[in-house]
Amino acid sequence: MGEFLNSNEWQWRLARTIVQGVIGVLVANVDLIVGWCVLDPAVRGLVVALVMAVLSPVMSELGKGGE
Repeated sequence: MGEFLNSNEWQWRLARTIVQGVIGVLVANVDLIVGWCVLDPAVRGLVVALVMAVLSPVMSELGKGGE
């Protein structure tokens, strides 16, 4: 897990980008997945952007391991 979060090799950067994208899509479509509320399509784009903006620093902090 440490290599996934910290490595600057192209494979790990690509893997982090893919994971962040998948998480962003899952969060944006949570209304369809759970089926209890409906989001406006314009709001979904905002949700994806916010999730991506938050995921990068969170993954960075996880990679530091509490330093």
